[in-house]
Amino acid sequence: MDYKLRPIGKNCAASGEPLEPGSVCFSVVVERQGVFVREDYSEQAWDGPPENAVGFWQSVVPDLERGKPKVLDAEALMQYFEQLSEEGNEAVEKNRYVIALMLLQKRRMTVEDSRRDGNEEFLICSGKQGEGPFEIKNFSLPEEEVRLMQDQLRASLAAA
Repeated sequence: MDYKLRPIGKNCAASGEPLEPGSVCFSVVVERQGVFVREDYSEQAWDGPPENAVGFWQSVVPDLERGKPKVLDAEALMQYFEQLSEEGNEAVEKNRYVIALMLLQKRRMTVEDSRRDGNEEFLICSGKQGEGPFEIKNFSLPEEEVRLMQDQLRASLAAA
């Protein structure tokens, strides 16, 4: 059975005081009128779970402003991708691959085909506005490395 619970609240359910980013908080799920409800408590206001608690856990209040990834405009990202297409070294090729993944997620680019050259695979992609075709080496990077590179790209492009 799936349950939909809201994310962490902004205020303590007991005191009404704001839950400060970085502070310890306790969350509890209770049933009210047949609906599961999440309540969040500051460490100071936590007296333990109520009797009707379905479950509870301890966490740290996230810094929502700092934790939000920078949103990149798909058009600016496409322009940067096209600029990198004129380069030819391995580091640039990895960045092109990661940017292509971002453009595919944003549905600004599509994979038309692929080809193999020995042990290497290349994706043949086109932009939604007729750009390309672009041949992109498929690095098959681990998800964690892709996420790290995307964060670095967001930071450098947002600063530009």
